[in-house]
Amino acid sequence: MRSVKRILGFTVLLAAVTAIAGWLFIEQHFQRMEEPLALEQPVTMEIERGTTLQGLARELEAQGHLPSAFWLLVRARLEPELAQLQSGVYQLEDGMSPLGFVRRVVAGDAQTWTVRIPEGWTFERVRARLAEADPLRNELEGMSGEAVMEHLGQPGMHPEGWFFPAVYEYGHGASDLDVLERAHDRMQRTLSRLWRDRRENLPLERPYEALILASIVELETPLSEEKPRVAGVFTRRLERGMRLQTDPTVIYGMGDGYQGRIGHADLREYTPYNTYRIDGLPPTPIGMPGEASLRAVVNPAEGEALYFVAKGNGSHHFSATLEEHNEAVRRYQLNRGEDYRSFPAPEGGTD
Repeated sequence: MRSVKRILGFTVLLAAVTAIAGWLFIEQHFQRMEEPLALEQPVTMEIERGTTLQGLARELEAQGHLPSAFWLLVRARLEPELAQLQSGVYQLEDGMSPLGFVRRVVAGDAQTWTVRIPEGWTFERVRARLAEADPLRNELEGMSGEAVMEHLGQPGMHPEGWFFPAVYEYGHGASDLDVLERAHDRMQRTLSRLWRDRRENLPLERPYEALILASIVELETPLSEEKPRVAGVFTRRLERGMRLQTDPTVIYGMGDGYQGRIGHADLREYTPYNTYRIDGLPPTPIGMPGEASLRAVVNPAEGEALYFVAKGNGSHHFSATLEEHNEAVRRYQLNRGEDYRSFPAPEGGTD
């Protein structure tokens, strides 16, 4: 009987030792998957929809970033969530472990890119920038502006002005039309919100007119503190039936004919956008206004100024009378120095 007990005891002990040794063996392989990798530069991997953990493990092993695909699959038996891969483009970075990379894919922490729509840009310039943005898929090629607006639920609407200027982040597989949809939605929401809080008795009957005027303000001054004053000038002109007489509308109406300067003949030339020749607002916006310009036109600054002229340092001189304005023109426009500029000097580049 004692011998039987001894044999049973030895068997149990042997089984325990074997189990411990086996677990230590497995743990050793698991530990190797958590050791940081030494990479000279990040490795980019595209995880396509439908990729399995087995496929990813074999790819990592083939590239020398995973000691053994087998042990990663064993780990997934203990952690089933490791098999729930999210498609996208991912970065395997220096110091990251193979298991850490898999967890990144499971979390959907994919690589993203950004594209900026600058304030004041026209729809055609925005289209061109999106066409160059990598790796955006190009769905806009061959689509007219009218077709774009019909796709966005505004058939018959001109596309100018309807896309909010901002920085947009996107992931692998996104298209230029996806970005435009987000910019359009944001502009609609912003315009609607600001229009609800507008000042009473504005000479603007609908939100679209505010969008048009805001696009003009955007191109007249980049200075946030000046926008309400510029909007105030245009508001008073509209209230009094005066023409807006603003150069950016002339430039927009000239189209490709604009070569960097406008002359007296251009001011006399009739286009639907030449506010020296037409009454009221032009038929559409002339660019993409930012929120500061939109806010300025629905809550313009009070005052008496009916004119303004660029001072040459990026700001403007505002005048209440034509006599004062003419004097400001002589002072700031007719005696320009070499350092004259209509807009402030850019900080960190231009767009």
